[in-house]
Amino acid sequence: MAKLLYLVHRLPYPPNKGDKVRSCNLLKHLAQNHQIYLGSFIDDPADAAYLDTVRALCADMHVARLHPRSARLRSLSGLLNGEALSLPYYRDRGLRDWVAATRARESIDGAVIFSSVMADYIPDMERLPTLVDFVDMDSAKWTQYAATHRWPLSWVYRREGRRLLDFERAVALRARRSFFVTEAEMTLFEQAAPESVGHVEAMCNGVDADFFSPDHLLASPYPADETPIVFTGAMDYWPNVDAAVWFAETVLPALRKRHPALRFYVVGRSPDAAVLALAANPGAGIVVTGTVDDVRPYIAHAAVIVAPLRIARGIQNKVLEAMAMAKAVVASTTCAEPIDVEPGVELLCAATAEEYAAHIDALLAEPARAQRMGAAARQRVVNRYSWHAHLSQIDRYIEDFAP
Repeated sequence: MAKLLYLVHRLPYPPNKGDKVRSCNLLKHLAQNHQIYLGSFIDDPADAAYLDTVRALCADMHVARLHPRSARLRSLSGLLNGEALSLPYYRDRGLRDWVAATRARESIDGAVIFSSVMADYIPDMERLPTLVDFVDMDSAKWTQYAATHRWPLSWVYRREGRRLLDFERAVALRARRSFFVTEAEMTLFEQAAPESVGHVEAMCNGVDADFFSPDHLLASPYPADETPIVFTGAMDYWPNVDAAVWFAETVLPALRKRHPALRFYVVGRSPDAAVLALAANPGAGIVVTGTVDDVRPYIAHAAVIVAPLRIARGIQNKVLEAMAMAKAVVASTTCAEPIDVEPGVELLCAATAEEYAAHIDALLAEPARAQRMGAAARQRVVNRYSWHAHLSQIDRYIEDFAP
């Protein structure tokens, strides 16, 4: 049994958005065999209700409050000293002091970092063996943002992509091992940082196929006369906001002309103003739910699940969860490519508004086909996407530096 620091940029509970699903499952996996000392942030006051749940998995923990407005102001210091703005955003003196005190008091054997920005808290990785779960190549995400925004944001995002890549490259060389969520994401990083070849590997996402199962009896949240199409996710995350707005404005109107009972449900926490505005017109056929206690009823009783993200990094948990619940999914090519599926059999891919509409039309016209696709998707997830099978990759590295 090792004593491990586990540093995460967002409290790894509840598992209600993509990064927290992965960080939560990684925490549970590590806690099975090791003593965990968790350092993290709360950026959503509602998450404070789960502190005792997380504490039960840890030998000790320190959770700092992250106030987005003051954090954004703090991040501006990066413009003066030339570093990525993401680093001062997550810089907290209390957390830094706790890390130092814990290392001195507990003789910590190693550290596991979740998200590159938290590597800032272990400046001496050469002395403390450290594993880094980058998850996605965040620098590439900022570069993508630059291409879809006007100046001055485009300049800020492009700069952030460059500066964060410099930091990621240095971290990958200093860490004992680093991980990305897919082979494609790892290869993208290796192309940008050739010196990292041999220092990184892919550690895929999984899904709890027992929790996300079509066998649960879940009451429908929809009126009986509606045909619901559903998109799930944290709706304050810009790629999700962009996806919801694009689908509502570009794909939905033509579909509703042919299917008047069709409703587009945007299901997820903290909807952005642009998402809330979608439901302002009662005749548009759009429902924005905000936070829900359980996303599974919305998935289980949907006619079709869509994932129309135009910017996506790595594997989208929302897609795996819908597949696990045996639902027919129409996803962007960007979402589908990282997932090991047979397109057309276990999932449908779309790149244009016309392709989305054609696929959804076909599934609505042939419910039996949608059922077959959902069953095949469920089988793929059960066979290929177990959390334990993927996360156990990290164990052999921890064994090397455990006492």
